[in-house]
Amino acid sequence: MAPPKSSKSKTKKVFTTTTTTTTTTTTTTTNNIPSCIRFVAPSSVAITIHAKPGSKVAAITDFSDEAVGVQIDAPPKDGEANAALLDYMSSVLGVKRRQVSLGSGSKSRDKVLLVEDVTLQSVFDALHNIHNCQ
Repeated sequence: MAPPKSSKSKTKKVFTTTTTTTTTTTTTTTNNIPSCIRFVAPSSVAITIHAKPGSKVAAITDFSDEAVGVQIDAPPKDGEANAALLDYMSSVLGVKRRQVSLGSGSKSRDKVLLVEDVTLQSVFDALHNIHNCQ
């Protein structure tokens, strides 16, 4: 027969170490800027555009998370609509025409416009104001 167990309890020493990590978070107010407007280093902003050429007047029709809908008052041939789009968007954003260029989509309705030397917030404010006024 096995000897009876003693009533002494064994005490285990447990050492716990607590590590405190300090992280710094930078919070910027973005006013819910949609993902169709994004910052491109070093000082440019890319805007995803859904172009609608052949309209009677140039106007911003839609301002969603996917793209900015823009009606263009030029036909979609020989780059006329692209030139009209760049002219219209430069006037809406309040920048010089040479600061606005076509990043991609020269033959498509879905385009990416690059605007140089502007801030993300200024582009958002200009598009938001013009969309709400129409």
